[in-house]
Amino acid sequence: MFRYLIKRLKIAIPTLFVVITAAFFLIRLAPGGPFDTEKPIPPEIAANIEKVYHLNEPLLVQYGYYIWNLLHGDFGLSFKYQDYTVTELILQGFPVSLSLGVTAMFLALIIGIGLGFFAAIRQHSWLDHMIMSFAMIGIAIPNFVVAPLLALIFGVLLGWLPTGGWGSWQQMILPVIALSLPQVAIIARMTRASLLETLHSPYMDTARAKGMPMRIILFRHAIKPTLLPVISWLGPATAALITGSVVIEQIFGLPGIGRYFVNGALNRDYTLVMGVVVFYAALIILMNLLVDLLYAVIDPRIRRDN
Repeated sequence: MFRYLIKRLKIAIPTLFVVITAAFFLIRLAPGGPFDTEKPIPPEIAANIEKVYHLNEPLLVQYGYYIWNLLHGDFGLSFKYQDYTVTELILQGFPVSLSLGVTAMFLALIIGIGLGFFAAIRQHSWLDHMIMSFAMIGIAIPNFVVAPLLALIFGVLLGWLPTGGWGSWQQMILPVIALSLPQVAIIARMTRASLLETLHSPYMDTARAKGMPMRIILFRHAIKPTLLPVISWLGPATAALITGSVVIEQIFGLPGIGRYFVNGALNRDYTLVMGVVVFYAALIILMNLLVDLLYAVIDPRIRRDN
C-alpha cells in the first residue's frame, strides 16, 4: 500500500505544479489589471503599488516570487480586499462551500444508490423506466437552471423556504437540492448499470442456484463490486461539488469561496484568483488520491497491478 501511495504522489505533485503554472500565466493574459480604474491613478502612486506587489518585475520573476511564497504556505495579500490575506479569505468561505458540497454529496449517494438498486432489481418495469427518465432529465438540465426554479417555486410562490442567506438548516435546503440533483441522476444510472452487470456474473448464477435469497445475494455478494465504479467516481465528483458550488453560491447569496472567486476574477485580483485555483486544484488531487487508496483497499487487485 505504501508503494502504491508513493506512485500516486509522483503523479499528483507534478500535476499540481502544472496547474499552478498554467493558471499563473493564463490569468496574466486577461485584459486589464488589478489597479485599472475609471479614474486614472497618478504615475508615482501606480509605480509604488506595482513595486509593492512586484508587478514591475518581468513575468518570470513574478512567477518565481509566487512559487517561493507558495512553498512557504503564503498565498499573498488580496489586491482588492484590503488588510486581508488570501488565506484568510479562503478560510472564511471554505466552511460554507465544504458543508454545502459534503451535504449535497451525502444526499446524492443515499438517493442515487437507492434509486439505482431499485431500477436494476425491477429492470424493464415501469419503475425502472421512470427512474431512468428522471436520471436523464437530471443530467440534461444544469443546476444553474434548476436553482432559480426552486427558488421561484418554493421560496417566492409558496413561501416555504428562504431563497438566500446562511446560518440555519432551512437556508441549506434549496442550495443542497439544486447542487445534488445532477449527482443523484449520475449515481443512479451508474449504480443500475454496475448492479446489472454484477447480477449477470457467473458467481451470481451460482449463488442463485444454491437457493440464496435475493437480499443475501445483494447485500453480501453484489454490493461491493457494484459500488466500485461509484467509489472511483466519488473523489472527482465530491471535489466538483465543492468547487462547482460557485454558481449556486451566487444564486442563493451564500458567503462561500465562490463569491470571492467571482469577485476576484471580475476585479483582476490575481492573488485571490490564484489562491482559490491552487486551493481547489490541491483539493481535487487530494480527493482523487483518497479515492485511489480506498479503491485499492476494496479491490486488492489494484495494488498487485501497480
